[in-house]
Amino acid sequence: MFVDKVKIYIRAGDGGNGAISFRREKYVSHGGPDGGDGGRGGNIVFRIDPGSNTLLAFRYKRKFIAGNGGNGMGAKFHGATADDLVILVPPGTIIREAESGRIIHDMTENDGADFICAHGGRGGWGNRHFATATRQVPMFAKNGTKGEEMEVTLELKMLADVGLIGYPSVGKSSILSCISAAKPKIADYHFTTLSPNLGVVSTGGEEGFVAADIPGLIEGAAEGAGLGHAFLRHVDRCRLLLHVVDISCFEGRDPIDDIKLINTELEKYSPELAKRPQIIIANKCDSLDRDVVDIEAFEAFVEENGWELLYVSAATGEGLDEMVRLAAEKLRELPPITIYESEISPDEEYVSSGKQTTVRNENGVYVVEGEWLFNLMGQINFDDYESLNYFQKILKNSGVFELLEEKGCRDGDTVSMYEFEFDYVK
Repeated sequence: MFVDKVKIYIRAGDGGNGAISFRREKYVSHGGPDGGDGGRGGNIVFRIDPGSNTLLAFRYKRKFIAGNGGNGMGAKFHGATADDLVILVPPGTIIREAESGRIIHDMTENDGADFICAHGGRGGWGNRHFATATRQVPMFAKNGTKGEEMEVTLELKMLADVGLIGYPSVGKSSILSCISAAKPKIADYHFTTLSPNLGVVSTGGEEGFVAADIPGLIEGAAEGAGLGHAFLRHVDRCRLLLHVVDISCFEGRDPIDDIKLINTELEKYSPELAKRPQIIIANKCDSLDRDVVDIEAFEAFVEENGWELLYVSAATGEGLDEMVRLAAEKLRELPPITIYESEISPDEEYVSSGKQTTVRNENGVYVVEGEWLFNLMGQINFDDYESLNYFQKILKNSGVFELLEEKGCRDGDTVSMYEFEFDYVK
């Protein structure tokens, strides 16, 4: 089974908590705080698997969760840093936001580098970081922050220079098997090709190009009809299209109508794709019957549209060398394979994190919420005076008090932060 689009859930590991600890040793009268820091949570990392060309591995496993960082300990022991969780994907896989569909990253062989899609949470500081000349016994430490989490869609757009397109059973798979080492399934019935097939075509020496046999398209493919509609995305990166038609008209179809129909589907799917350079490949020329096919009308139609035309036969090999040579010449003049740019701005966080704060009035109680605030409150010892002072300082510097006053909070009003309530005093 060929799988080329899946939605998965990923979550990076949480950071470990910092430790509250004090050095207690004989003959050491002023040991002081020695709580160690928490370890970083594991990242979610995408890596290219050069030997893969399908997302079948994600058919049954859709949830990926990295490990959490270790907690800090006394004697300044640092918590363990969690291992990154590496997810292998085929070259050409595009990572998108599941909700908006925006591109996060394009995994291509040209880039080749690992991509961290979800960052692990930072480890919290141990209490030794909070010791000052006036606060010599800090009874609090920082909790680790949460790892990023999100749902993403993985979409495979194959990395091929040349795409063989056309109606079912026109000989695309046969041509690919003749010009490369690919061994696609070939038969005399429709819809033989159940998935795109890739083949490396040699043009002499170390030069060559990658060709993809795209499953046959039919009328309505852009709207979801037929077997090949799901594979239109695999033509997106192709720099050159070899439009294969059955010139023998063995099945009674008109090659001119076939070309018009396929190009109409390309136009509906992507107007930019329909403008890609095309070479018309008239296959099965060894079975051509000029009494059945109006060759003059066919050649006039191709010439009117500015396409080049080649007669070939996958059965006898006629014209295939010329087709490879012409395709290689065209590719030298065309821009490189498309690499999709991220649609996420560098300063934008595409996960539910950040210092966003919301304040709302519920029956006279001002409710303050924010993920950063939730994380902060896990670091506070509310029974310790110094820890409360630290909490108040953070709220002031983060603009929470200012935001409360903007919402109408006055002296004596009740403020609630995740079940911790207090009377507001300016």
